[in-house]
Amino acid sequence: MVTLRPACEADRAALYRICLETGDSGEDASGLYADPQLLGHIYAGPYLSFAPDFAFVLEDAAGVAGYVLGAPDTAAFEATLAREWWPALQEVYPLPQSPPEARTPDERLTWLIHHPRRTPEALLGAYPAHLHIDLLPRVQGGGRGRALMTTLLDALRAAGSPGVHLGVGERNTRAQGFYRHLGFEELYRSPGAVTFGLKL
Repeated sequence: MVTLRPACEADRAALYRICLETGDSGEDASGLYADPQLLGHIYAGPYLSFAPDFAFVLEDAAGVAGYVLGAPDTAAFEATLAREWWPALQEVYPLPQSPPEARTPDERLTWLIHHPRRTPEALLGAYPAHLHIDLLPRVQGGGRGRALMTTLLDALRAAGSPGVHLGVGERNTRAQGFYRHLGFEELYRSPGAVTFGLKL
């Protein structure tokens, strides 16, 4: 029995774990990072803190095994994180001093904490919302990913957002097929990543 429900603060550790275990273009990234919290700090934790109405999880008998996280207004969300999320993490994780080509995977994520990516304004006009979705293998299939996406997309529509975008690793062709099947269109490619959009 798999249950889809709103996420809550008690799910934070599970979300961080899932983020890590799917963090290598859908594969387990546990062996890539010395600090298992870093990916979650960037891609999961902020949503529980600042967009909890747009966070949903899948839970089975073994615990939380998947999530979808989003924000209806990406520009406002990024501004909030700049004020209220990144400064505390920047205190914990000093800015890497090594040149980009010499940075470890942990240092590359730490660099993002000090220089968070900002979404291009040209994208936000039509697709102001964004989302992340990750499922562990044990809950993949059976329409569960679609159910998660539908739940979040309905919440974004109800919030008045006209469109949503997401990024996916260029190597993660399975996820790309999933998004296309849901009606997302490829908007553009950048080194290592593909950006998709869906009008709501």
